[in-house]
Amino acid sequence: MPERPLSPHLSVYKFKYTLATSILNRFAGLILSLGLILLVYWLVALAAGARAYEQARAILSLGVCKLVYAILLAAFVYHLTAGVRHLIWDTGRGLERASARRSAWIVAGVSLIVTAVLIYWLLRPGAYAR
Repeated sequence: MPERPLSPHLSVYKFKYTLATSILNRFAGLILSLGLILLVYWLVALAAGARAYEQARAILSLGVCKLVYAILLAAFVYHLTAGVRHLIWDTGRGLERASARRSAWIVAGVSLIVTAVLIYWLLRPGAYAR
């Protein structure tokens, strides 16, 4: 069998900010897909009745779950802002090299700020005290 050449992407593409943001966007989508397991668990417990819901609420209120929620929130915010960036690109704007680099930094900055504000607002102690 003759030797086949390597795929051209291994020698043509360099690791750049656009590649990094694309990989992060896909990773955020994967994290959100895994987070659906928690949502389904909560919905099934809700449908199963008061006893099952209280058990699920006790489990989903653990400290480690708050870390998971923070990660899910960060993934959601990044995925959303990167999606808005792609919608803007679909209009033909922002595709120039300098503009694409700037928009990558804007997506990262907005994601960090919005995530920090939402984590503080949603996960602070006593946020849902009656």
